[in-house]
Amino acid sequence: MFVAACGKQDANAGMGNMPPPEVGVVVMKPGPAPLVKELVGRLAAYRSADVRARVAGVLQRRAYEEGSDVKEGQLLFVIDPAPLQAALGQAIAAEASADANYANARAAAARARNLAPQKFISQSDLDNALAAERSASASVKAAKAAVAAARINLGYASVRSPIRGRAGKQQVTEGALVGQNEATLLTTVDQIDNMYVNFSMGVDELSQVRAANTTGTRRVQVLLPDGSAYKHDGTMDFSADTVDPATGAIALRAQVPNPEHLLLPGTFVTVRATLGLQNSAFRVPATAVQRDVKSAYVLVVGADGKVARKDIVPQRQDGSDFIVSSGVAPGDKVIVSGLQRVQPGAPAKAVPWTPEKQAADNAAPAAQSQG
Repeated sequence: MFVAACGKQDANAGMGNMPPPEVGVVVMKPGPAPLVKELVGRLAAYRSADVRARVAGVLQRRAYEEGSDVKEGQLLFVIDPAPLQAALGQAIAAEASADANYANARAAAARARNLAPQKFISQSDLDNALAAERSASASVKAAKAAVAAARINLGYASVRSPIRGRAGKQQVTEGALVGQNEATLLTTVDQIDNMYVNFSMGVDELSQVRAANTTGTRRVQVLLPDGSAYKHDGTMDFSADTVDPATGAIALRAQVPNPEHLLLPGTFVTVRATLGLQNSAFRVPATAVQRDVKSAYVLVVGADGKVARKDIVPQRQDGSDFIVSSGVAPGDKVIVSGLQRVQPGAPAKAVPWTPEKQAADNAAPAAQSQG
């Protein structure tokens, strides 16, 4: 009995003298971190122009291939020009008649000016001659304007692209009467070398962004429907200053390069918007973050050498780290490795942790199992 009791006391003494487990820690230091929001957006053409018939007539032919890229000023449609050419001819004839009348009125006015000083004509006749000259001059100007208008209308018979871009489907077939009482839509040209991404952000989210005191360029990355990242980043170029009462959100827009024409208008995409740099943020390795029914938390080694729990609110994940703005303080020693060997209130020995050390620790058990 005495021997057994002594053996039990020796065992307890041995357990009491065991050193605290060693854990790898990262010391928290506040610093700048990109403030990123993932939102749903929709692509839109950089410029979109409706091509319409600006004069009345019969559509004769289409001069482009539907869905092809066209240049600014390229011929797209031809409207029957014969009636417009006839109208131009009438306007030119009317101009010639006005020129002839003006020449006669100018000669008559010149004679009246010469005869009036000798009292060969009355003052009334002089006034009539001068008025006829002025009226004929005005008629010439009106006739010239009519000729210019007729030329413009004849030019409208050749419907050209107002911008460079991709021409869409033909909306009216050949032989149809267009431009009668309205500017008939013929097709649409979309410029897609650059694209707009339209998205919105809730007022609460925007308040968080402003409260974060962010700085720097606002950059946008587009995630395609298959989840892959588009290789060209965009920049935000518009932010509305009013809240949409229907959605309670603020409209935002970014411009994204599209040199290969991979992005198409109307596509729904995920927008990963970097809204600047968030100051005084903490980077916590993702392996250090644990969760339970209460919240997310980390374990830290306190100044007394004991483990303590700290609840945190991870804002987002950036690579292998979580960005945390509250819950931890500068100088906290957050446990990253050896979490399974400690619990809150127990002592622990803190040693610096690095990703390289973590990789070595993971490789050691694997090598032992192979041996």
